[in-house]
Amino acid sequence: MTFDSGFLFFLVELVGTIAFAISGAMLAIQRGLDLFGVIFLGMTTGVGGGVLRDLLLGQVPPLAFLNWTYLLVAAAAAGLVFAAALAGRRRGRSELPVNNALLNVFDAAGLGIFSVIGVQHTVAAGFGENMFLCVFLGMTTGVGGGVLRDVLSRSTPAILRKHVYALASLAGAIVYYLAKDLLPTASIVISVLLVVLLRVLASCYRWTLPRIPPLDE
Repeated sequence: MTFDSGFLFFLVELVGTIAFAISGAMLAIQRGLDLFGVIFLGMTTGVGGGVLRDLLLGQVPPLAFLNWTYLLVAAAAAGLVFAAALAGRRRGRSELPVNNALLNVFDAAGLGIFSVIGVQHTVAAGFGENMFLCVFLGMTTGVGGGVLRDVLSRSTPAILRKHVYALASLAGAIVYYLAKDLLPTASIVISVLLVVLLRVLASCYRWTLPRIPPLDE
């Protein structure tokens, strides 16, 4: 059985869009935003990394504004998160179905998927021989949506504070770039799982890079 690689990457990108949109919507609910704010933050998180990538590649308008599927899917995912949270509150639950552990899972899934997608888009744009550009834009695609989400929600961007966030994206992008020709389909799964595993382990064991603590610590 053969797969249409273009269709496969389209499906993978939709899954990543949904994962990031859910993480954006969950953070918006934690911040107490209204329905519009939840959907807007979900859409921004879902397509933000891809928009930044396309702008750096000189592809304007970005793909997200040419194919509305991504924006609609992100808006639908964010709307469903809002509806689920609202239904839970109306049933008398004291806590909304939003927690940091679940948010981290969706964030890690989106990070891994978009790190791979960023590399693939850069290769498709004709820069496949430039490993640095492919890996850099893979990481940019992976972290871009989260950066916009955090800035809009008045949080310090995860790329600057979370354990092994950008490094996990970088690792996934490098593995995919090196393995994509040998294992066209398996390399996607391997790279995404690597990013998710690194993020989960970093969260569990508090892996972090050295930093200089403030004087009052």
